[in-house]
Amino acid sequence: MVPAQNSPTIEQRLALGKPLFWLNPAYSQTAPEPQLQDIEDAAARLQRCAPLLVRLFPELAHSQGLIESPLLPVPALQQALAVPGTLLLKADHDLPIAGSVKARGGFHEVLCHAESLALAAGILHSTDDDYQKLAGPEARTLFAQHLLGVASTGNLGLSIGVIGAALGFDTCVHMSSDAKEWKKQRLRNFGVRVIEHASDYSAAVARGRAETQANPRGYFVDDENSPRLFYGYAVAALRLRDQLAKARIPVDAEHPLMVYIPCGVGGAPGGICFGLKQVFGAAVHCFFAEPAQAPCVLLGVQDPSTPSVYDIGLNCQTEADGLAVGLASEWVCSRIRSQLAGVYTVSDDSLYRDLYRLQASEQIAIEPSAAAGIQGPARLFSEGTDYLRSQGLESLSGQSTQLIWTTGGRLVPDAEYKNFLERGKIASNEMLTD
Repeated sequence: MVPAQNSPTIEQRLALGKPLFWLNPAYSQTAPEPQLQDIEDAAARLQRCAPLLVRLFPELAHSQGLIESPLLPVPALQQALAVPGTLLLKADHDLPIAGSVKARGGFHEVLCHAESLALAAGILHSTDDDYQKLAGPEARTLFAQHLLGVASTGNLGLSIGVIGAALGFDTCVHMSSDAKEWKKQRLRNFGVRVIEHASDYSAAVARGRAETQANPRGYFVDDENSPRLFYGYAVAALRLRDQLAKARIPVDAEHPLMVYIPCGVGGAPGGICFGLKQVFGAAVHCFFAEPAQAPCVLLGVQDPSTPSVYDIGLNCQTEADGLAVGLASEWVCSRIRSQLAGVYTVSDDSLYRDLYRLQASEQIAIEPSAAAGIQGPARLFSEGTDYLRSQGLESLSGQSTQLIWTTGGRLVPDAEYKNFLERGKIASNEMLTD
């Protein structure tokens, strides 16, 4: 449908800073060209590094070095949300060691770099060698001579910092102004150097990239432009495929899978979306959730010139620290531009309400940014009916699987989480009295 001549543009609607539901006009109903090899290569690398990870992190012994989260039924939450089909929660908030969705991609990138250095130095003789050598004294001496840098609002920094320090790299995390203090302190406790910036995420990335690359032995983990991160994140799709199969939950034309993922710069959700489309094709429908003041990926997907949220009058101020990004990764946006079904934006109050609702209904603890996916199913069935109609999904709602992706929270300090719950309770009461 062609909009009326005086209808507001998407930028004008976003500039109001109010929650909205956007359907991607570039979305393609056909399955993408097969590109599974890079994802399978990343999965294989994580598998051959599994014994190394058990050595570095003994708490992974029970999973034999696999960093993975459970797929959880949430019947009480489904009743509270009153959505059809089967509601599930992909609990990446509970990923071990790093405690967030960033764990797979972050660990994969650092392990890629460590593998390359060790192969070049003759510490590893081939990819069939014993990767526990990467925890030995010869490898640690080598890695200590190399700077590992990253910029982050919090969770990627934790992921890179933890694995980098464990391997012995000189690890430095550049943190933007919206990063939580407890995340900075946790990194310092691991021996990671933390550089704080008074600016936002994009500026921290620029500074971090420049300072790391100025070192001849510096390696910058770039969430905006990293295939290694991207395909590491995409491994989640292979793991989810296996979990759904084990649970005997079909995903096909008659049983669509609807996925709702919180989104910041785009790396982790973009990689997951890409992987899911590779695995499930047209049967999966991915929606991202962004703060109303920081919808950078919505802007980046709908406009190849990738405008910043500041350019349309928004301020990027949000309690969802992991999603407080002003400018999306164009590298990621270009890869998911025809694969992302849509984006909905959320208010901070709604994040706290949904965090509180999840705790009250299922006794699951997450951080505010991870709650952005919770309202996705209800928003789709109330605001996204045009999408359901255009995709022929209206009659399949009862046969659908609705999957909420929670992205962080395992490592939140108890006192901090109690504050989250109190804010959520207040926001819930205010909504009831409105």
